[in-house]
Amino acid sequence: MSNTASSRSIEFRNTTIGTTVALLRDTEPVPLADALHKMLGGMPDFFSGEAAILDFSAAESLPGRIDWAGLLSLLRRYQLQPIGVRGLPEEFAATARQAGLALLDRIELRERPAAPPPAAPAPVATPVQASPPPAPIAAGTVFVDRPLRSGQQIYARGGDLVLLAGMSNGAEVIADGSIHCFGPLRGRALAGAQGNPAARIIATNFGPELVSIAGVYRTFEQGTPESIAGRGAVVRMRDTAGKQTIEIEPLQLD
Repeated sequence: MSNTASSRSIEFRNTTIGTTVALLRDTEPVPLADALHKMLGGMPDFFSGEAAILDFSAAESLPGRIDWAGLLSLLRRYQLQPIGVRGLPEEFAATARQAGLALLDRIELRERPAAPPPAAPAPVATPVQASPPPAPIAAGTVFVDRPLRSGQQIYARGGDLVLLAGMSNGAEVIADGSIHCFGPLRGRALAGAQGNPAARIIATNFGPELVSIAGVYRTFEQGTPESIAGRGAVVRMRDTAGKQTIEIEPLQLD
């Protein structure tokens, strides 16, 4: 296999929402394992637990059945944590959801630009009174007044999402702003999808499969902590000494 970027079976790109994108041209675990070993030198902790979106848009052909267990196990071996997929043909959507992956085609992902070189000091200029920029127009909040069933997905582009009747396991909700759930929160909830670290997830009955704020995520394979299971909770991002983590607290209503 040539080592040019166009022929690699897998490439990694950083995005503006802080999530790694794995661009896959092959889905078979064996050739991918060989490519990853050559690319990463066999370092098992190369990614240090980073969330990843699997992008299949560059795959020339896909097998009749994707070995999700083998593929995800391989990526997790390098401490990469897949949370969703893009560019996947519709016939694979059901098995991707069963593997715990969200369908994220509707989220706009922009590659993070390289840092510009240091600029020379700008000459001191006489301040000019400028008119203030126009206030941005806030996007509307999306309200959903019906329960979301397994396999359904809602994306609130540019605003908040309010679920008035909750959601079931296997459903997915995505918002560029915050997510408010007045009912059982199950399935996968991704807030701040375009990189807003101030977004929150607020639920009156907490019990999801996965929550994410601006690409930083937490899963609940071992179950929801007893202190918040089935109760009101708030999910937010905390930045401690440069490390971003997900924090979940009981919802205080009084």
